[in-house]
Amino acid sequence: MKRLGGLLLVSIFAGAITLGAYKLFFEDNTYKWVATGEETPLISTSALTTSAKGAGINEVDFTIAAEKTVNAVVHVKNLSVSKGNSGSLADFFYGFERQQTPQIGTGSGVIISPDGYIVTNNHVIDNATQLEVTLNNKKTYDAEVIGTDSNSDIALLKIDVDNPLPYLAFGNSDNARVGEWVLAVGNPFSLTSTVTAGIVSAKARSLGRNQSFIQTDAAVNPGNSGGALVNTNGDLIGINTAITSQTGSYVGYAFAVPSNIAKKVVEDIMEFGNVQRGLLGISAANVNSRAAIEMGLNEIEGVYVSQVSEDSGAADAGLQEGDIIKQVDNIKVRKFSELTGYLSSKRPGDTIEVTVDREGRRLVKSVTLKKQNSIILPNTGFMVKNLSDADKKKFGVKNGVKIIDVPEGYGRYDLENKVIIALDDNEINNIDDAREHFGEISRYGRTSFTMINEKGEKERLILQ
Repeated sequence: MKRLGGLLLVSIFAGAITLGAYKLFFEDNTYKWVATGEETPLISTSALTTSAKGAGINEVDFTIAAEKTVNAVVHVKNLSVSKGNSGSLADFFYGFERQQTPQIGTGSGVIISPDGYIVTNNHVIDNATQLEVTLNNKKTYDAEVIGTDSNSDIALLKIDVDNPLPYLAFGNSDNARVGEWVLAVGNPFSLTSTVTAGIVSAKARSLGRNQSFIQTDAAVNPGNSGGALVNTNGDLIGINTAITSQTGSYVGYAFAVPSNIAKKVVEDIMEFGNVQRGLLGISAANVNSRAAIEMGLNEIEGVYVSQVSEDSGAADAGLQEGDIIKQVDNIKVRKFSELTGYLSSKRPGDTIEVTVDREGRRLVKSVTLKKQNSIILPNTGFMVKNLSDADKKKFGVKNGVKIIDVPEGYGRYDLENKVIIALDDNEINNIDDAREHFGEISRYGRTSFTMINEKGEKERLILQ
């Protein structure tokens, strides 16, 4: 019995040694000990190589762009005065002075030169009686309006400083790409030096006003207007202008005036005192109209030319109705806002290369842009244009403006295709004269303007 028990113990001991040796020398480990402070090992489930920095936003450094930008973005305070209206009978009969209520609006601006020129939105400083600019270092200055342009919603301010200021130079917004990272820098809700990040969501967004905006999903809120939109290099590629929202706060879409347009507006204001617009001289078809859809124009990639204005750069270059504009210079044109956006950065006298599709043939036309030739006159709504050489010869005049369209209320007077040569005692030489003098018409007074008809006869119409 003792011998049998000894053999059993020897067998068990030998088996344990054999199993231990197998485990130690032949079987692979399927586990790893993790000591305190060590990272848990990870197993990749993909054969693709991984980035040392990770992917996406982790590979983008926003800090340099933010540091360059925040000191060049200012807080703009607009003080205006509105007159309340009680609507009482005493006010009506006795002319009691209505109470004046001060209002304060806020926005942002971007310093674009070391001597204190600042670009912002026109709607930020509109109707201001006093403007105050606060720098990122908390210093405050009174600001002067140098010029404005309501069409592009750009305004230029100036503050007097003793020392050079940090500033941003305009970048080339044409080089911005959809999907590119951008930063919006401004003062939303009066929170100074706020930086938000997003991407360029779209370019040449119209918003129904024939403007061309950069769309971004960087968070923009009230107070951001007039602030900077910069790329990751810190280049100024846009001036933040608008959001689309039912609540008035950011919901994912924001819009900026491209820097190429803002730069051109600022340079025009500084050099000429107003904006010089170079016109191509074409009208584009409304591709969403029923007639256009029936013709298949809504499926065209490009701008369909529905009309070419006489005496325009387009007419001189030989553009024709039915041409489809596909490219201007090196910018591809897929929709009207892309065309107008590029033209907004040009002046009268600039020459551009226009590529058109004409019945399946590609043609390149060199077009010299011309100055605006027609306007709608204030207080009357007449559309008038400068006289061509043919008009001057036909009507026997040297100066004046030709009426080419009138509102329905004036239809019975047969005014179209007549030339206005004077308003009261003021001579009308061109559309600039006409804009100035018709803008001075008082609705409480009586005024008249003198016209020449196609027979060379003078006519007079009294406005009262």
